[in-house]
Amino acid sequence: MFSSAGFAKTWQYIQLFKEGLICTLSLSALTVFFGFILALMLALMRMSKIKPLSWFATAYVELFRATPMLVQLFIIYYVVFAKASLPNFKLFGFIRFERFFPGVVALSMNSGAYLSEIIRAGIQSIDHGQTEAARSLGLSSRQTLTEIILPQAIKNILPAIANEFVTIIKESSICYTIGVQEIMYAVATTKGATYRIAEPLLIATAVYFCLTFPTSKIIAYFERRMSRGDKR
Repeated sequence: MFSSAGFAKTWQYIQLFKEGLICTLSLSALTVFFGFILALMLALMRMSKIKPLSWFATAYVELFRATPMLVQLFIIYYVVFAKASLPNFKLFGFIRFERFFPGVVALSMNSGAYLSEIIRAGIQSIDHGQTEAARSLGLSSRQTLTEIILPQAIKNILPAIANEFVTIIKESSICYTIGVQEIMYAVATTKGATYRIAEPLLIATAVYFCLTFPTSKIIAYFERRMSRGDKR
């Protein structure tokens, strides 16, 4: 149960939670960035008329959406990077790069599978007549995609991409299993030092709530603003 003495002991390790907060935000931001790049490539490959590319993208998306995130993380860390000699340094003075980088890779590959379907839906939601109009004006396929289709598609799916950031903040907690110093790693370390679990978990819950709840409200606000602009 909770106790004032338990909170007093836990508070002695509050620096770990501050470091975990920085690590979680860094992990989430990089995951969304690299996941979006991967998702864009997968979406274009899946819509490609080149069958091998389309089949590969489809298989990738279905595989990563149908298997547990923990399994993917362990395969990336314990198998793919098992014999890789990653640089041994610390980001911000405390984040171990050799553990942080595989975590970013695993989360990005998983996020890319989900984001690719969002991007593909966004591209397909644009009226095909705009593509025909752009081609009639002499724009190439690449120019049509980058200058006409993608800007409109990204505007439509921006709230969904932002929501993915919130999801990644929560899913990043799984990376503590490979020693990434995020929020749940702080919980495990504090538990080992104080033999208390309830208080560290409550603090972690508060930190996650303070990260995700305001972010969700900001996303909802901009989504309403964008919707009003579409109705004019």
